[in-house]
Amino acid sequence: MSHLHSYEIDEKYSKSVAYFSMEFAIHQALKIYSGGLGFLAGSHMRSAFDLNQNIIGVGMLWSYGYYDQSRDEDRYLKVEFRRKRYFFLKDLDVSVTVNINSIPVIVKAFLLPSNLFSTAPMILLSTDVEENDYLSRTITHKLYDANNETRIAQEIVLGVGGAKILEALNLEPEIYHMNEGHSLPMTFELYRKYKNLEEVKKRVVFTTHTPETAGNEEHDINLLEKMGFFSEVPLEEVRNITGITSDRFSLTVGALRLAKIANGVSKIHGEVANEMWNYVENKCKIISITNAQNRRYWADKPLLRALDEHEEYELDARKKHLKRQLFDEVANQTGKMFDENILTIIWARRFAEYKRPGLLKYDLERFNKLITNEEYPVQIIWAGKPYPFDAQAINIFNEINYMARSYKNIAVLVGYELDLSMKLKKGSDIWLNTPRVTREASGTSGMSAAMNGAINLSIADGWHPEFCKEGINSFTIPTETRNLSIEEQDRIDNKNLMDVLENKIIPLYYDNTKEWLKVKKNSISDVIPAFDSGRMAHEYYELMYKYQN
Repeated sequence: MSHLHSYEIDEKYSKSVAYFSMEFAIHQALKIYSGGLGFLAGSHMRSAFDLNQNIIGVGMLWSYGYYDQSRDEDRYLKVEFRRKRYFFLKDLDVSVTVNINSIPVIVKAFLLPSNLFSTAPMILLSTDVEENDYLSRTITHKLYDANNETRIAQEIVLGVGGAKILEALNLEPEIYHMNEGHSLPMTFELYRKYKNLEEVKKRVVFTTHTPETAGNEEHDINLLEKMGFFSEVPLEEVRNITGITSDRFSLTVGALRLAKIANGVSKIHGEVANEMWNYVENKCKIISITNAQNRRYWADKPLLRALDEHEEYELDARKKHLKRQLFDEVANQTGKMFDENILTIIWARRFAEYKRPGLLKYDLERFNKLITNEEYPVQIIWAGKPYPFDAQAINIFNEINYMARSYKNIAVLVGYELDLSMKLKKGSDIWLNTPRVTREASGTSGMSAAMNGAINLSIADGWHPEFCKEGINSFTIPTETRNLSIEEQDRIDNKNLMDVLENKIIPLYYDNTKEWLKVKKNSISDVIPAFDSGRMAHEYYELMYKYQN
């Protein structure tokens, strides 16, 4: 498979793999991602390059990306869709036809060469080509289009189009890896080719990222058939091989029945997934491979060097320098001047209700005391992109934005993409994570933050319990609230969060600099190598790709 690779394949990783994902966060200049799923896939592709693995990424070339996040004239969130052009991609000069809603749609392939951003080579698919009619061209316009049928069409292009493009390029991967259920149509295309369920299963592995039922996509099975989701496999046969008898077709259930093995993305999530899909008969085994992030890309080299050489003064000075760089961005966007000597708390990730961006300010009176305390000052930054059609998430963003107007030490930033994410992680003292418990599959942003000397303060969910040594490398917000009402959960979690901040973290930062430095050093040392994606990319080969069921 290696004529697309710019590197020699390592014998250990010679099994050929095609890694299908709806989004990849590879570089600031390539805007084909929305959030955590893309960040994870991007780190996987970087580590595949670092380890010389025989992997090819298969993704989508989104003409308008996810969306451009800016501000309107009143400084509220503004969603803009601007066409992107990428002159650094190579036209592979290959196209295939995929039937969508009985219309032949041309899918064209572009290559992101592996030496460009030091990743595995990546094939990106587009229907936005002259040969297609306008409607077909819009399929690859916007990542996660709000229109249900467009979403289904996108999945058909990724799954069926991706499999056909590989064939047209004479690439025959031994393993097809579905990162989330979006690329499921690929399994039906394989079934159409091999006409044998076992032949499909031995080639397919599946990663699930969603620990909540609502996030696991379901569609009307007749609509899927009409649109070509099953790649011309007759409906009776689809029901037969997936065991789905109802008219609601769950992509995750389909994937669990058509893969040889599946994984959750943290130990907790592996358990949650096994519990969640317990009722599914004849599903494949679900193990866990904890997500990770690529150190080469994310970690600040001078910071790591200072740590290695035990230069404590240098470590501290470098961290302050990184904070200043972030604060230039804060000043540029908000006109507020932050101070690198003040404790800086950051909440930055996709804005979604279950991640509770506003938990910190739940008790406004107590929050106001925290923000106006001059003896122990803090600075707080929020950043993140809500889904552009999620009114609730956009309202939360705007509400925090409105509140920030009253304080010179609170900033809300827009344009949360790879570059801003990097600045925030490098300039953060406390990386705050507040999801409702069991709703976070992994939460990888805390890993790249820890690599840069940020200290995690998180709910005990996702990867955090695997990493956290309480008070030694990070802090946990205690939660005993699983069975309570949402209102009550938020009240108690907020109280616990504020207690940890006021009683442990703030005094540590100001009154015990030596101990603070120790926690910061432990945060960096402990996150590497356990949560560097080299470990993860290796485990996928050993535990998934080589797995014989």
